[in-house]
Amino acid sequence: MAIPKVKLTPLHHSEALDIFTSSTEVLLDLPLIEGGISAGFPSPAQDFIDLSIDLNKELIKHPSSTFYGRVRGNSMQDAGISDGDLLIIDKSLSPKNGKIAVCFIDGEFTVKRIKIEKNTCWLMPANDQYQPIQVTEDNHFLVWGIVIHVIKSF
Repeated sequence: MAIPKVKLTPLHHSEALDIFTSSTEVLLDLPLIEGGISAGFPSPAQDFIDLSIDLNKELIKHPSSTFYGRVRGNSMQDAGISDGDLLIIDKSLSPKNGKIAVCFIDGEFTVKRIKIEKNTCWLMPANDQYQPIQVTEDNHFLVWGIVIHVIKSF
């Protein structure tokens, strides 16, 4: 079975993050193993059942406001986000304390966890080698979107 390629249109390139838009018109109808795959002890083999899953429908709830971002760097490695991972970002979601977001600060994109304290917003890395970034009124700052999925390659 040939898997259709997802069309990624580049929107932005930087050292921290490459951002793409995606076409969701393509049906990504892929085989699905019903009942899941055991991550503990092996389970008895079941007959293959011809089920499928459309990754666009499964992963993208708001197509017109969903984008992809390719991670560059390791500031979020302890949150399971590594260099080269593909982020699915939803711009329609509101930023909330504790959410991982793609932020635009002083002309650069970055991915960090949002921490809100009283009247202060912090961008928190998930790697002890990086310092938190305090957002002040002197910064040009925007929460660009919320990370909803991380796609990894092994």
